[in-house]
Amino acid sequence: MLKRPARLCLINSLLIRMMTTIQETKELFRRADAVCFDVDSTVIKEEGIDELAKFCGVGDAVREMTCKAMGGSMTFKKALTERLSIIRCSREQVNKLITDHPPQLTPGIKELVDRLHERNIKVFLISGGFRCIVEHVASQLNIPLHHVYANRLKFYFNGEYAGFDETQPTAESGGKGRVISMLKEEYGFKTVVMVGDGATDLEACPPASAFIGFGGNVVRAQVKERSSWYVTSFDELLKELEKI
Repeated sequence: MLKRPARLCLINSLLIRMMTTIQETKELFRRADAVCFDVDSTVIKEEGIDELAKFCGVGDAVREMTCKAMGGSMTFKKALTERLSIIRCSREQVNKLITDHPPQLTPGIKELVDRLHERNIKVFLISGGFRCIVEHVASQLNIPLHHVYANRLKFYFNGEYAGFDETQPTAESGGKGRVISMLKEEYGFKTVVMVGDGATDLEACPPASAFIGFGGNVVRAQVKERSSWYVTSFDELLKELEKI
């Protein structure tokens, strides 16, 4: 067993190492070429698929599966497939959801995205949610639609649910990391930062240069514990940009 002075030295060493990692993450954020945001429970307050399930009358049956998917105890594709097989939403229901209950932006995200754009930092939305909803969010934030990566719902000609596009990288675990790798290759980005609340966001680093955990809407223990920099408000990121 370590004697008390040795234990204190070890604890201090670990704290210093942790602080250095936090400072490195902040520095990477300030000089990023691009910042990628998760959408559900990060850029917006709610989980889009849970809201869609609730709107279609199957909210309770889907919510538990969402928690498992975000906590990392189930592959994302399996959770997505099973949830959608319960919801079976029509095109009309999706459109009515967006009209009657539009996604609610998290406080501070509009100001943060505007500031990033002012500094010529590219902003992308990478979501395991649905493109039809995420595009609505992107428009509110003045993010180009070609900067949106999300899953696509499929419908028959009569508007009934026909599945989802399983070829999209965001339909699988590890998909967000694959999108970031594609962005780095396509645009030549050197420093890409991922911001999000869930396990699928955390696992995108690497290839992301840094990951910032976000707990402003929901706190996921696994993400909080493994994030070198964990924030509960976008104001913290705005303040960091002011240091440039």
